Amino acid sequence: MNDTPSLDIVLKVIRTLLAPGGCPWDQKQTPASLCDYVLEEGFELVEAIRKGLSGRPDQADQDEVREELGDVLFLLLFITELYERAGTFSLKDVLEANAAKMIRRHPHVFEDTVYENQQELLRNWERIKREEKSGQGQTPARVFESLPRGLPPLLRAYRIHSKAARVGFTWETDQDMEGQLAREWQEWEEAKASGDQAAMEREFGDYLFTLVELGRRHGIKANAALDLAVNTFLTRFQSMEDMSRTQEKDLADMELAEMNLLWDEAKRRTGPGGEPPKG
Repeated sequence: MNDTPSLDIVLKVIRTLLAPGGCPWDQKQTPASLCDYVLEEGFELVEAIRKGLSGRPDQADQDEVREELGDVLFLLLFITELYERAGTFSLKDVLEANAAKMIRRHPHVFEDTVYENQQELLRNWERIKREEKSGQGQTPARVFESLPRGLPPLLRAYRIHSKAARVGFTWETDQDMEGQLAREWQEWEEAKASGDQAAMEREFGDYLFTLVELGRRHGIKANAALDLAVNTFLTRFQSMEDMSRTQEKDLADMELAEMNLLWDEAKRRTGPGGEPPKG
């Protein structure tokens, strides 16, 4: 399938918006002013994808993913057009540089390199990436140098553990790792017993950071797992509210025992992820 005509249509829309007689708001934008919109649309895309993967995704879910993908792509093309108009680089430069980078980082696909396992493959990926950042013949970039400071903490913690593991800095076995998690919990208990709020916050953070690694070692991304748990809770709590309203009651006026009964019923009515049961 040739996507070039469709890409040309979007680029024509962007250039029309920026041309004389176009949109005054669009014409005032800069790459910096559009950053927050990129983040917002990125979150909307993630939400749409995760919604489409849970429960029983229908066509509306897939339509939402398609729409949000379009919004993100539009913004990226818009920003690229602004840089091109400033004489910095063009869309052609962006695409060709990215293709070259992907080819360079996949020598096992585009060259004759053979890796014994996925761990070796990922370590070589990190090595190539650090060499790119530092330049040929220079000291390789630091392991975490390319990690954005603005990542949400759970996602940042996952990426830190992932990058550390790729250079071999992690627990040798899952058993060793779980032992460390137990020690972190003990340190949390000791901080809690001391009543030192600063120590409690520090040890709680250490426990969370280590727990993220436990999930990573089992193929679980903490950020996505917590998002699922939050959405499940909200879905079930909304079900509780609906049931309380049919009883002409307000949750705030109920005893905890009453709310627990509603919660148990909400869990019965939903699946493990909070979605309606199938069938």
